Amino acid sequence: MLAITGYSVERLKDPFGILSGERYEFFLDIDVPEDDELFSEKGLYIRVLYTVEADRHEIIKYDIMEKETEQILDFELEEDEEAAIDSFCKEHLSEAI
Repeated sequence: MLAITGYSVERLKDPFGILSGERYEFFLDIDVPEDDELFSEKGLYIRVLYTVEADRHEIIKYDIMEKETEQILDFELEEDEEAAIDSFCKEHLSEAI
């Protein structure tokens, strides 16, 4: 199971008013156990695009990225990990710049 060790969040602006709702971008620093297939000695973070529209809060997209190379890794989170990230993002929306 991954652990979130740090984060930043920013509200994305839609200057043309094309998108409905509000969009947020999270950068989540994560710590992954060495025995996990996702582990990288270079460090990892997850870039999350999150939307809030009426009563709906959800992850639109996420990328797992290597810190040192900025390379996107071809892995998907397990359902419980994705649910934990969704919950984390929901809790921290009010901190968006």
